[in-house]
Amino acid sequence: MERRISTLILLCLALSGVGALNVVITQELYEFARGDNITLPCKFTPKPGSTPPQVTITWSVEGIAANAEELQIMAYYHPIKHVDIKKRYEGRVSMDVDINTGKANLKLNDITLADNKNFECRVQIPGDDEGKPAANTRLVVLVAPSTPICKIEGKAEYGQNINLTCKSEEGSPAPTYKWDSRDVRKMPQVRDPRTTEKGGVLSLFNISIDTSGYYTCTSTNKIRSASCNITLTVMPPSMNIGSTAGIIAGVVAALIALVVIIYCCCCRKKKKDEEYAMGVREEEYHDKEPDRNGERPPADRQDSNRSYEGSGDRRDQYEDRSERNYDRDYDDRRSDYDDRRSDYDDRRSDYTDRRSDYDRRERHSDRNERYDDDRHYDDERRYDRRDPRYDDDNRDDEPYDRDRPPVPSNPKPTRRDYDD
Repeated sequence: MERRISTLILLCLALSGVGALNVVITQELYEFARGDNITLPCKFTPKPGSTPPQVTITWSVEGIAANAEELQIMAYYHPIKHVDIKKRYEGRVSMDVDINTGKANLKLNDITLADNKNFECRVQIPGDDEGKPAANTRLVVLVAPSTPICKIEGKAEYGQNINLTCKSEEGSPAPTYKWDSRDVRKMPQVRDPRTTEKGGVLSLFNISIDTSGYYTCTSTNKIRSASCNITLTVMPPSMNIGSTAGIIAGVVAALIALVVIIYCCCCRKKKKDEEYAMGVREEEYHDKEPDRNGERPPADRQDSNRSYEGSGDRRDQYEDRSERNYDRDYDDRRSDYDDRRSDYDDRRSDYTDRRSDYDRRERHSDRNERYDDDRHYDDERRYDRRDPRYDDDNRDDEPYDRDRPPVPSNPKPTRRDYDD
């Protein structure tokens, strides 16, 4: 580099000796970190022996790619000292100019990756267009590589070919990539001879269980490096985790659906059995239900009930209603059953009341019998209208006990009399 600078200085002196304009930038490449405030130096030498009355100095930038469009950054006009700056660079650039010493340095603040381009310094002096009026240099903005992203392209199954990719989104100069691998025991892994690595892509061929392991990719440039890790597990085709999980999920779903169907069928059958039993009990109760006066229905009514039961219309009607609307039919029939049950309870209560009256009459008769025992009546001789002791013709034969009360005229009622 020093030899090159010396050569340029000698060339400038030679050109100045012959009276030609010469513009020089001492380095072909400048490297700065992103965010720095930098200065790109530019020196010009006019024709010797005269002070140029007018000088125009311009800085331009162009992309690194071939045939990239050139864009002027700023221009300085002497002696009016007027400066033109493009809008996209306003607030970031300035020029350090000294016409007497031939200085025309460019100052650029807070550089970014967008400034990673070629820069040109050009000097124009009226009447002095010989020699070298412009010089170029390259600005490289240094950016540490971002953490790379590692991916697996392809199916990690026996006999397949896959690629392991590694890419950093940022990095200037462009980073280089290197893969390192270790087996499941974290020991250095011996690669297959067919394995290739280029531009961050590691190609693996005919993979097997021995290909499984831990892979590390390192992205590096002249500033620093970054890395990412990935675990490769090669599995048989039949042991694919996704398909196996899908099969298991399908079997479990089928079992759950089957259990739900069986449970619903059992519940429905149980409800039908309960409804049918309820209907049979209602029919039996209806056949055995006495009339309100305590008597069974007449023969023609019993015959009609039996014929109705034998016809099966009630059960058919029940089944039709159950299919149309089970809940509503069940509630209606249950309500009707409760009403008839209440009526039955009322009749039974009436029967209980009459039975209670009958019991009272029996207790009254028992008291009469005990009274007769106290008066020394013979237990075996019951009251009879034809007892000779009370016959008018025999009254004189037996003494009459005036203190004994009269015997009730009505005899003791019997259960048969009550039933009749």
